[in-house]
Amino acid sequence: MDSADLNVLRSVLQWHRAGQRVVLYSVVETWGTAPRAPGAMLALREDGMVIGSVSGGCVEDDLIARLHDGRLELDGPPVQLITYGVTREEAARFGLPCGGTLRLTEERIDDGDWVEQLLARCEAHEIVARELNLTTGEVLLQPASKDDVLTFDGQTLRVIHGPRWRLLLIGAGQLSRYVAEMARLLDFEVLICDPRSEFVYGWEE
Repeated sequence: MDSADLNVLRSVLQWHRAGQRVVLYSVVETWGTAPRAPGAMLALREDGMVIGSVSGGCVEDDLIARLHDGRLELDGPPVQLITYGVTREEAARFGLPCGGTLRLTEERIDDGDWVEQLLARCEAHEIVARELNLTTGEVLLQPASKDDVLTFDGQTLRVIHGPRWRLLLIGAGQLSRYVAEMARLLDFEVLICDPRSEFVYGWEE
């Protein structure tokens, strides 16, 4: 099982390879209280299929509506910024608690190579920084450390991917399976230690 972010990117790559046009949304800034932290992602396919989340649900509904009513330009600029919750009324409309404000990048996926490379490096237990240039749409992958954090200066978005924590589970029983699944979703690298070969069945390598 992948982390939530990697699961989104795997779908992005799968859809792109199938010839579908895809837009990737990333939370870059929040003010007040917001349902998802910066770095959260959602992918939207040209037919309206989505995976991931950037809010509690209402913003997702509007992103889909933007696709269907023509506000989303699939052939427009490679990257745009979108802000939700600027006014109190808008925050209430989109379900942002405590008058929160949410800013997203809207990134058209024209090249799936960086997605494939990022996934491969994360599978190799590397920590990777993805730098997105908002003017050109260019993506640069660089090595990162577990202490690096998301940064956004209005021109470049830098997001950290890969396992920054390691969890060692002693015993490969049923409880360890549940804990391992939750830990993977939270970007832990999970190691299982159990000398009993009978318990190997069903574990991913």
